[in-house]
Amino acid sequence: MELLRKFLNSPVGPKTAHFWGPAVNWGIPIAAVIDTQNPAETINGRMTAVMCGYSAVYMRFSWMVRPRNIHLLICHASNETVQLYQLSRWARSRG
Repeated sequence: MELLRKFLNSPVGPKTAHFWGPAVNWGIPIAAVIDTQNPAETINGRMTAVMCGYSAVYMRFSWMVRPRNIHLLICHASNETVQLYQLSRWARSRG
C-alpha cells in the first residue's frame, strides 16, 4: 500500500501532467504501427519527416525536464522508431 501511495504522490505520478501527457501521447506511435499495414504509396513523406523531427525534439525535452520524464522519452523513442520505418517505406516506394 505504501508503494502505491508513494507512486500516486510522486512528481511523475498520475496527479501530474508528467504522467498523463505521455499516457495520452501513446496514441501517436500506436496509430503509426497500425499504419504500417497500409500500402507505402499512402504515406505522406513530409508529414512523416515532421513527426520524426517532433519526436526527436521531445525526446530531448523529456530527458532535460526536471523531474526527468522517462515515460515520455520511451513514448517518443517508440514513435521515432516507427516513423523512421515509415519514412524508409515511403522512400523505397518512390524510387
